[in-house]
Amino acid sequence: MLTVLRHIVMRFTAHSRFADAVKFLVSEVKSAMRADVCSIYLLNPQRSAYVLAATDGLNPAKVGNAVLALDQGLVGFVGRRAEPINLQNAPSHREFHYIQGSGEEAFHAFLGVPIIHQRRVLGVLVVQQSDARKFDEAEEAFLVTLAAQLATVVSHAEAVGDSALPQISDANRVDACFVGVPGAPGIAIGTAVVIHPVANLEAVPERQTDDIVVELLSLERAIAQVRQDISNIIEQFSDSLPKQELALFDAYLHMLDENALAGDIRAEVRLGQWAQGALKKVIDEHVSRFALMEDPYLRERGADLKDLGLQILAHLQNIRQKKTVFPKDTVLVAEEVTPAMLANIPTEQLGAIVSTKGSGNSHVAILARAMGIPAVMGAIDLPTYQVENEVLLVDGHYGEVFASPSKKRIELSRELIAQEKVFDEELMQLKDVPCVTKDGWRILLWVNIGLSSDLTRSLDRGAEGIGLFRTEIPFMSQDRFPTEAEQRVIYREHMAAFEPRPVTMRTLDVGGDKSLSYFPINEDNPFLGWRGIRVTLDHPEIFLVQVRAMLKANAGLEGILRIMLPMISSLSELTAAKALINRAYDEVTEEGFEVKRPSIGVMIEVPAAVYQARALARESDFLAVGSNDLTQYMLAVDRNNPRVAQLYRDVHPAVILALRDVARAAHIENKPLGICGEFAGTPVGAVLLMAMGYHVLSMNATHLPKVKWVIRQINRSDAQRMLAKVLQMQSAEAVSGYMFQQLTDAGLGRVLPHHHT
Repeated sequence: MLTVLRHIVMRFTAHSRFADAVKFLVSEVKSAMRADVCSIYLLNPQRSAYVLAATDGLNPAKVGNAVLALDQGLVGFVGRRAEPINLQNAPSHREFHYIQGSGEEAFHAFLGVPIIHQRRVLGVLVVQQSDARKFDEAEEAFLVTLAAQLATVVSHAEAVGDSALPQISDANRVDACFVGVPGAPGIAIGTAVVIHPVANLEAVPERQTDDIVVELLSLERAIAQVRQDISNIIEQFSDSLPKQELALFDAYLHMLDENALAGDIRAEVRLGQWAQGALKKVIDEHVSRFALMEDPYLRERGADLKDLGLQILAHLQNIRQKKTVFPKDTVLVAEEVTPAMLANIPTEQLGAIVSTKGSGNSHVAILARAMGIPAVMGAIDLPTYQVENEVLLVDGHYGEVFASPSKKRIELSRELIAQEKVFDEELMQLKDVPCVTKDGWRILLWVNIGLSSDLTRSLDRGAEGIGLFRTEIPFMSQDRFPTEAEQRVIYREHMAAFEPRPVTMRTLDVGGDKSLSYFPINEDNPFLGWRGIRVTLDHPEIFLVQVRAMLKANAGLEGILRIMLPMISSLSELTAAKALINRAYDEVTEEGFEVKRPSIGVMIEVPAAVYQARALARESDFLAVGSNDLTQYMLAVDRNNPRVAQLYRDVHPAVILALRDVARAAHIENKPLGICGEFAGTPVGAVLLMAMGYHVLSMNATHLPKVKWVIRQINRSDAQRMLAKVLQMQSAEAVSGYMFQQLTDAGLGRVLPHHHT
């Protein structure tokens, strides 16, 4: 049955017209299951009824005319229950409703399965047989699988207003929404321009060569051309992108070095593989390695490698990109948007980015945030082949894309865009103003710094310190562990830029799912594997070198060095790490460096640390919650997986209670408390965290002005009243709705993203 299933699905999805696809499906399913009837009923939202869309076995004249109310018949029964119904004698069932003139009076066996897309029932797929029997489990599973495939196609057809759908009106079509994950904040309206890859690595065959020299020369030419292309990109974006974002393109150039990607490809050619085959083999191996990583940022680096491979392949195959016309406010759409694609679009013409693959940590999402362009990533159900030249509304706040939006929705969005622009100008005036509530409660606003961050941009927005510096930078950019001196240079740059402000350096957070190319680790369950502090405690030589570099980088500076330990799950790990840090301090002072003893803190990012927070606070100088990972671990949700991303709720009652409990532990032990997750950068999060008593809110620099504005507009006593109410709630929806209303009533609605409903 598996072979049959694959055959049907492949041919079914290949049809360009929906009507042809469903006709094919009912015929093939009837034959494969040896049934007497196969039919598809689709929901008509305007009539609140199911309409017969296709059948093989019933009266074909009933297609488009047979209508069942939502509470009518076995079809309605399947839809209401949203689960398969398998009956031996359908006419005897209490929910059975005979469709006059359909010819179904001759059939007894009935199996109906719902067609569900994103929790919404779109229709029902039915098979019937004259014999009085129940379909077996294998047949039921077969039909359920087909219904899942059909769901995506139906959703696409709705979005583009396929005339073959039963009475789907324009009113329903224009509001079709495709959900992904937020890539870059903001709202934009524009015309879709769909870009397809110019080359296909998957189609490259293995082939031995008799002329290695010729293949090597071809490879050298292609690599040289890609180098030139990347250099052109750097030049193009030099005025519009900060230095840190441009450095990401430098990373592409480093990948082409002899001791990196290019060297591996050359080695394969020398073994007798032709250049294109060698390229495919090396890229596939590297991408597979990155795909196994849990860390969202590192996982997306695999997409960077694939992009680079496609660029090289295009030059090897002498494929030239066709000239594309980009209208004003272009919405760039692609299965996987790449930096190279961005380079082909005049910056002033680009309004938004939509990618059906990727996450909020993809290279393109990082660039979009730096450029201030709204982006939605991972919109897996968007029919890219059907939205060319369509008007799209892109909501980067919520990760939503609206196909052919209504006039009303467009008008509302344009008002919001204008309001956001004016408000952003007002916010920038708060740069040097302290973050203090109306009743005098002081909050420190720090920033999270990583490969995608820009020091200047953070300081321009009034950052008072670094709450998280991801020290993976020097480890990811080389083909070996960086030396103490190399690390020291990088750390010093950040510390000097922020002097005399405090800088929080997270110790190396790799291992398990985040294996470096020169330090590979393969595990069956990377989410729960060898990572963070577990790796560095097992390799004190790496840990000591890094801490020594941090201490020396801070020598002679007034700023406070804070060392933060990731993935702590027990008190013994903290004790062992402190001993190593003290040893490194002694070594550095013996060398003659005048350094201050660093503050040592614990990242609370696993549930175990929440329940041991008081003991950890007692033995450390500060606590800092890593709310992104903590929320994922508590809810068992990968927030970068578009299929479950909607389940990631930082206002989930369990998460709120955990944050409250950590705050209580820190207060009892009288230790400073901070948070360095995205929750801190939201208006709702900032208010609730401030009410709990968090002293430091660390966030992406982009969010800092809005958070400062909110806190300055509110009393802490009012925030505590809100928190008391929230702690009694049982769902994320209740918390979100309540806080939205409270902040709106308090006159703070300007910072709340307006949902397009």
